[in-house]
Amino acid sequence: MVADALIAESRSSTATGGRTAHRVEARRRRLPSITLIAAWIIVAVVVAWTIAPGLLAPYSAYEPVTQGLQAPSWQHWFGTDQLGRDQLSRVVFGARESLFGAGIAVAIGLTVGVVLGAVAGALGGVADGVIMRIVDVLLAVPGLLLALTVVVLLGTGTVNTAIAVGIGSIAGFARLLRSEVVQVRRTEYVEAAYGSGGTFITVLFRHILPNSLLPVIALFALQFGGAILALSTLGFLGYGVQPPDPEWGMIIAQGRNLLGAAWWVTAFPGLVLLLVVLATNRISQSLGARR
Repeated sequence: MVADALIAESRSSTATGGRTAHRVEARRRRLPSITLIAAWIIVAVVVAWTIAPGLLAPYSAYEPVTQGLQAPSWQHWFGTDQLGRDQLSRVVFGARESLFGAGIAVAIGLTVGVVLGAVAGALGGVADGVIMRIVDVLLAVPGLLLALTVVVLLGTGTVNTAIAVGIGSIAGFARLLRSEVVQVRRTEYVEAAYGSGGTFITVLFRHILPNSLLPVIALFALQFGGAILALSTLGFLGYGVQPPDPEWGMIIAQGRNLLGAAWWVTAFPGLVLLLVVLATNRISQSLGARR
């Protein structure tokens, strides 16, 4: 009897410990991680730069404020460029061009991709085959090469480079939404909606699309960071915003020949770009985990 009592007590303590561990794990899942909080803070700061750069930048982004190539100091946190302009101010003003262009690019990719993916997944058959072959062609061409081709045709500038990057992102949205729509279309509640007399358009917008868009939202955040990086790459190559207007890729390009004498001209704008891309990727990961 003593042995039975010990066994029962052991089982009880094990069960209690398991429930406690389960509650702790559930509590951890409900609380956002430090990296996710930091990612949202970074994105909020950059969005504030985009909305009110004149209020947040310490100096003008266009006028020299001191001697050229001054090292980082309390007066100039990111130092100055070769013309004596404050680098932090130029990075703040450059956020407007970078995020504005990324917003246009992702909006183009999202809108066109969602339409193509929804039509292909919902109709199937010939429409699905034709649309997916077009998507395969877009996926077969490297994104940077496709963007460069479109920029050469349209010309330089923020809007043109944004359109070029947006065309390259259509395929990802279309393929993802198409796969989600195909899965949702075969579920029982969609069949029940058709059985209750629902039309194709009604079922598509009331049942299929609302239950297929969560992965697309996660991809939106991921593609936003990718669009910022792609636009900065085009700006670095000279196809984006033209001087004297600041843009992150162009600012980095202006300091590439000064790395030995003035590393900060390239290092700090590059660090800001890296943090923003990593932050959007972290947010995309958190949105995808909620699926």
